[in-house]
Amino acid sequence: MGTAASAETTCPDNRQAQPSRRDFIRRSAALTASLSVLPAGAVRGAAANSRIEVGIVGQGGRGGLIADIIADKHKGLQLVALADYFPDVVQAAGERLKVDAKRCFHGLDGYRRLLASKVDAVLLETPPCFFPDHASAAVEAGVHVYMAKPVAVDVPGCRGIAEMGKLAAQKSRVFLVDFQVPTEDLNIEVVRRCKDGLIGPLGLLSSFYCDESFPDPARSATIEDRLRGLVWVNDTEIGGDYLVNAGIHAVDAALWLAGAVPVSASGATRIVRPDPHGNSPDIVSVTYRFADGLIMNHQGEHLRNTHGFACSCTAYGRDGYAMVNYEGSAFVRGNKGGFRGGDVTNLYVNGISRNLDKFEACIRQGRFENETVASGVNSTLTTILGREAARKNTVLTWEQLMQEDLRIEPDLTGLKV
Repeated sequence: MGTAASAETTCPDNRQAQPSRRDFIRRSAALTASLSVLPAGAVRGAAANSRIEVGIVGQGGRGGLIADIIADKHKGLQLVALADYFPDVVQAAGERLKVDAKRCFHGLDGYRRLLASKVDAVLLETPPCFFPDHASAAVEAGVHVYMAKPVAVDVPGCRGIAEMGKLAAQKSRVFLVDFQVPTEDLNIEVVRRCKDGLIGPLGLLSSFYCDESFPDPARSATIEDRLRGLVWVNDTEIGGDYLVNAGIHAVDAALWLAGAVPVSASGATRIVRPDPHGNSPDIVSVTYRFADGLIMNHQGEHLRNTHGFACSCTAYGRDGYAMVNYEGSAFVRGNKGGFRGGDVTNLYVNGISRNLDKFEACIRQGRFENETVASGVNSTLTTILGREAARKNTVLTWEQLMQEDLRIEPDLTGLKV
């Protein structure tokens, strides 16, 4: 993509685009009304000797990887259905994974057809603007839900996911949001020792996320091309933006250590990548404040500048400091002792695999606490708070964010149902 531009660049903000998600739902409802969606879990149980039949919505890089992990390592889960917006993508995935072509669905309403084909569980791996609608349909259909992060791109979407998590529990269904950092034993031990007081009261949290940017080509007549190859991360209305979609890993780790959500945020962002077409900043610096006085600084950058991937959170306490990591050292150092820790490696694959294990175990054991929904919603809202505070160049409180309740809609004009 060339070298990063030195001058700040701005792009138009596509908020409140039309038609909205609600318009699309109304359009597609007529097309899918004839599909009788039955609660699969009510038809087939999850006995110890049975396989849990799952469908995956979204066959991009992450959806494809999860399909491979299920096929290779999770014999208690059986992949029986696929959906993706693009027919060529879902057809190729179906052939590779040996899924019946009649259960490979495409178009915007492919997820509805997948649910109507009677699965026990659905894995949602699409751009996050679609998660609230997909999760709602899945919970209403009575299936278990496994979903990537962030849970939404706006506050109304987060509210919807929170409600769906509660409704799933009421229906005795599992709803799991897939964050990898909290699955790592080294990170778990670091956080445990911090919460036990080894480094004393926390004064500062420093979270950091760095990686390359994704392709950001010129826009075409519809957003169809933006739905391929992670281009959508550049678009706030589709992917949330780089902070919400990617930096959330480090922010989630910070909230894990803090044990609370912030009360306010302030910050700054800019776009530095060359020839940008999406409106997502690739540079972000946000300061969060918590009710007890704790300060959290988050920094992120997404440029092709040879730095490479980094995702971590360092906690500075009165008596020591500690680090949790996505890739690299996790440890505790302090005046009263520490934890030598070690290096976190291959967390992307290992974390997904552990979460799939947990998902299956919760289904089989009838555990419907669905605690990852609340933490997933809080982490997403925290990144949205940072995004909006930095965009407005002001101090924004959590209460103000929730009261504003800003809805951000992708423009679905011209897309295939």
